Amino acid sequence: MTIEIKAPTFPESVQDGTIATWYKKEGDTVARDELVVDIETDKVTLEVVAPADGVIAKIFKGQGETVLSNETIAQITEGAAASSASSASAESASSAAAASSSSSSASSAAGLVNPAAQKLASEKGIDLSKVAGTGRDGRITKEDIVNYEKSAKAPAKADAPKASVAGAPVLEGQGQRIEKRVPMTRLRARIAERLLDAKQSTAMLTTFNEVNMGPVMALRSRYKDQFEKAHKGTKLGFMGFFVKAAVEALRRIPAVNASIDGNDIVYHGYQDIGVAVSTDKGLVVPVLRNAENMSLAEIENAIRDFGTRARDGKLGIEEMTGGTFTITNGGVFGSLMSTPILNPPQAAILGMHKIQERPMAVNGKVEILPMMYLALSYDHRLIDGKEAVQFLVAIKDMIEDPARILLEV
Repeated sequence: MTIEIKAPTFPESVQDGTIATWYKKEGDTVARDELVVDIETDKVTLEVVAPADGVIAKIFKGQGETVLSNETIAQITEGAAASSASSASAESASSAAAASSSSSSASSAAGLVNPAAQKLASEKGIDLSKVAGTGRDGRITKEDIVNYEKSAKAPAKADAPKASVAGAPVLEGQGQRIEKRVPMTRLRARIAERLLDAKQSTAMLTTFNEVNMGPVMALRSRYKDQFEKAHKGTKLGFMGFFVKAAVEALRRIPAVNASIDGNDIVYHGYQDIGVAVSTDKGLVVPVLRNAENMSLAEIENAIRDFGTRARDGKLGIEEMTGGTFTITNGGVFGSLMSTPILNPPQAAILGMHKIQERPMAVNGKVEILPMMYLALSYDHRLIDGKEAVQFLVAIKDMIEDPARILLEV
């Protein structure tokens, strides 16, 4: 019996996808729910698994080809795997035992490996059975693959003989001018397209301010242990305070939470906050739906979950669509100040930066305070300079006096 492997159903915002990686080839045996191919869309990489046990009979779409929603990309001959297993039983007992042991080991490894790690291991030709997993339940993560590759290469580099001329060592790669050309991924191409569109189709302007992080840092230091204990391991970070402050500031200045649709202004009566997350493939922005109804612990928990699943390629398209306002934190990479670019059709984006101690004048005296620069980029067609400054000052006031967040003053 022949069964079709089809591309997933894409949402209306996604027109098509591209075959990123085939993990199987024609003639390979597959098990039900085993990962067989990755499909890359403009927003996320989707995993397609085998619908049944069998053998890959035909692949219709090769790597790099475009696929549509629900399009057939391959066929499986169901039951062929069982026939193959029966013929294999005619082999010698020792060969069968060895094959069984190898299959068991591979199956075990495959069951405890994240998709991103499995893809990287396949590209690098790394045997997963030799990699120790450090993730939850011993799961192999992408970082484990990277670390394994580094440890495997280190001895080889140390032992490699160096050619010399007249007793002088010659540096490896000296005089080489190496270039590598690779096609841009769909996600990176889409990011480039949206950023260019944002610059060309909006009247973007940025206003800056600075905030004393001392009060929030003191509050976090005082209650972080109690917070983690009370909320079952959820850690208290800085992003939660900024999300709560943004929600309150958006309530006060509705224009910042609005968007332009043709000749109309759409004012959103809810706060869906996008939080920018960096991955190996580019920046993605999962959305906290109805952030106005979320507690600090729920926000921190959701952000941590977004970060983990983004790095593992597990975010769904629906989790990255929509949003009325975005927060991005360049400070985690050491950025002291930058101009964030709008995420259309949103009208504004808040940029956080590195916390750095600086001398500040306080009541006529110089004090060393942990300061952070804040940047608010906004669409000047919709938001006036006065509203943008008032919004950023409201964020500053609430972060410098966190009680205002609770009291909504």
